[in-house]
Amino acid sequence: MSATRYVGLVCVIATFVAAPAAAQNCSQTSVGRTPINDLGAGLYLGQFQGGLYPGGLNIPPQAHHALGRQRARSVRPVNVAGQVDPDGVFVLMSIGMSNTTQEFCSRTQDGCAPFSFMGQAAADSDVNHDTLTIVDGAKGSEPAEAWDDPDDQNYNRVRDQVLAPLGLTEAQVQVAWIKQANPGPGVSLPAEQADARELLASLGAIARAAKTRYPNLRSAFLSSRIYAGYATTQLNPEPYAYESAFAVKWLIEAQINQLAGGEPDPVAGDLSLEVAPWLGWGPYLWADGLTPRGDGLIWECSDFNTDGTHPATGAREKVGAMLLDFMLTSPYSTPWFRADGGSCLEDLDGNGFVGLADVALLLSRFGTSPATPEDGDLDGDGDVDITDLALILAAFGEPCIAG
Repeated sequence: MSATRYVGLVCVIATFVAAPAAAQNCSQTSVGRTPINDLGAGLYLGQFQGGLYPGGLNIPPQAHHALGRQRARSVRPVNVAGQVDPDGVFVLMSIGMSNTTQEFCSRTQDGCAPFSFMGQAAADSDVNHDTLTIVDGAKGSEPAEAWDDPDDQNYNRVRDQVLAPLGLTEAQVQVAWIKQANPGPGVSLPAEQADARELLASLGAIARAAKTRYPNLRSAFLSSRIYAGYATTQLNPEPYAYESAFAVKWLIEAQINQLAGGEPDPVAGDLSLEVAPWLGWGPYLWADGLTPRGDGLIWECSDFNTDGTHPATGAREKVGAMLLDFMLTSPYSTPWFRADGGSCLEDLDGNGFVGLADVALLLSRFGTSPATPEDGDLDGDGDVDITDLALILAAFGEPCIAG
């Protein structure tokens, strides 16, 4: 990040830190927008397709799915030099700003708060407590522009103040959860200079900077912001919290397109696996206030601090639970996050291999609703449909051995 941009960033943050806290606006219980995972193939503002992934879908294309699975299986314990070592560890680390560290850890004098992601993970026996080490690299007042260059001092802070005291090195960081924003947005979509597009550029730079600092970084999961309709400052209100999801969506789509043979995205930049980790969605966190999302998620005013922007205990616990559930169930994390090495959902007949018998079983249950993973609902949407068939075909021919 340039010195000029850094001075401007410090001024913006200082303005909000110095301002007296205003009570959140609890009357704005909805902003009338559809969560993008519910929007599907529909369009935001008549232009921007929903869905977490291309085509209005909430699952990635087959090739990206298969690559994400392969990346998950490649995570291995390593020593401080980054060499595979059964006595070593691997690190899952957060990258982000105040909301990120509050939801990931909510640091107390004794460590991370029990309601945070790290607190919940520490108490869960299903989590790998043997070779996995989880660390909170995120920090308040360190938004996207503080992470977009490998020479940013923020990375030195993580190296010297977060990793080193635990006896860890940058070479052991193999997975990241990235949740970022830039403070004081002022231009919304569909403008060409919209802050969502600026955040897209920042996220692309962060992906490359993180890969530079953490050469063994395999995968990065991204989440956009929670609801900001109750916000009473200009730090990051609506519609910018909602539109940050499009920055994440476009970033991942840019990598998907590039890995399929396309040119690097002109805004996101080069996202080849030589310079960036595999990118995928973590949990999608936005819901329209008190209007229930398809899965029932809502955000109450009491979930937030007095500025309506930063999460209070309620929101921190919700995000922590959503992130923990994601890590325990996603095919891109279970091989290294779960104590049992996870399971292969596509192996419907349980013989350790995805083959014709599994495809036949799924087809025999096609159209089942409501459905469970055992029925063939591989994407967790409650139905056995064409997206589940795509997932099982993406895994066809693969062994399914835990870990």
